[in-house]
Amino acid sequence: MKKSIVAISTLAVLSSTFVSPALANSYTVKSGDTLSKIAQKHKTTVKELKLLNNLQSDMLKINQKIITSKSQTTTKIKATTVSVSVEKTKNSTYTIVPGDTLTKIANKHNLTLAELKKLNNLKSDMIYAGNKLIVSSSKTTTTIDLPSSAKPANVSTPKVNLISNTYIVVKGDTLSKIARQANISVADLKSYNSLTSDIIRIGQKLSLVKSATPASAVETPEKVTDSGNKVDTLISEAKKLIGTPYSWAGASPSGFDCSGFIYYTFKKAGYEVSRLSSSTYYDMGKKVSSPKSGDLVFFATGSSKSVVSHMGIYLGNGQFIHASSSNGIEINNVSNSYYKSKLIGYRSL
Repeated sequence: MKKSIVAISTLAVLSSTFVSPALANSYTVKSGDTLSKIAQKHKTTVKELKLLNNLQSDMLKINQKIITSKSQTTTKIKATTVSVSVEKTKNSTYTIVPGDTLTKIANKHNLTLAELKKLNNLKSDMIYAGNKLIVSSSKTTTTIDLPSSAKPANVSTPKVNLISNTYIVVKGDTLSKIARQANISVADLKSYNSLTSDIIRIGQKLSLVKSATPASAVETPEKVTDSGNKVDTLISEAKKLIGTPYSWAGASPSGFDCSGFIYYTFKKAGYEVSRLSSSTYYDMGKKVSSPKSGDLVFFATGSSKSVVSHMGIYLGNGQFIHASSSNGIEINNVSNSYYKSKLIGYRSL
């Protein structure tokens, strides 16, 4: 039996389109011209010229056309484009029957025992009739660009708010790239957000206009006044789900994967949190050196020891609760030989 799992991520990018560009007044740069001289000649300012022409510096080239003004009939339209990355995972599964052992199943599907256990995140050789095991897995990734109106349903996109003029940083972004897309200078972008360096983080919210209060650095779940009670609620909701079966991409009491379990329990506890992957939760979280109850714990259970692929909720005293692919929702200890060797670190949301 084959299962296809599709993971979709999107990058929303601001773009500007000018209607009736022929109505704009332009000037051809000549030898000896400077932005200052051109601005004076056309009764405008250097800043306005740079804004009209999306210039990042004062450098000009001979024969370069410079827009000096635009008629009132010119209309500026702001739109969004959505770049959609689709990752499709095909899993072949096998249903365990009485008399089966992991060794027999591995031999039947041309796998080693270690490979079979790794595919299913198994810590022991114990299996149960009726359970399903993944016996092969393959991934394909394609990227397509769509207009925002064509965005697939139920896709979580980085927030680009055209009304409040804010943008949330996604992988691959730089200040220069965002400034160019928003038609502003890097200096203004840094000023609007009180940035003292060019370093930005995935999930960081940036203001694209000047405001009295800079946009918050990272969009994090809302906190209530009594954070202790909220963590207690989180732990309580998580423990209610012990025994719930594992389900790839599941995020409901009928079945969970590791990140779906985090999303569901945090939402039940009153946090505003999006459905994300384990690695994205890790990137967005705040590093914790001394974990406490309610923090998240991350592991690298795949072939790479540096890539986050599993997560759970830390309960304290070395224990954590998570969605195990073999036993569903259960409590384990980070000192367990398997998890200790896979541990990457802790984060708080």
